[in-house]
Amino acid sequence: EIGMGLTGFGVFFLFFGMILFFDKALLAIGNVLFVAGLSFVIGLERTFRFFFQKHKMKATGFFLGGVLIVLIGWPLIGMILEIYGFFLLFR
Repeated sequence: EIGMGLTGFGVFFLFFGMILFFDKALLAIGNVLFVAGLSFVIGLERTFRFFFQKHKMKATGFFLGGVLIVLIGWPLIGMILEIYGFFLLFR
C-alpha cells in the first residue's frame, strides 16, 4: 500500500512538474518518489535485478541518467532521456 501511494505521488509530481513548464523541484520530487515507490512495491532486490539486467543496461543508463540530470538542474534534457529510458525498460 505504501509503495503504490509513493508511486502514485511520484507520477502525479512528474505530471504536475511537466504541466508547470518542467519545474525542476517537482520533477526531482517525482523521480525520487517514483523510484522509491517501485522499490517498495516489488522489493529492493527485485528492483535492483530489474534495472541491472545485462540486456537492459542501456535503458537503465538513460533512465537513471535522466533522473540525475533532472536532479542537477536541467529538467528538459533529463526528462527526454528519462522518457526514452522508460520506454526502453518497460516495452
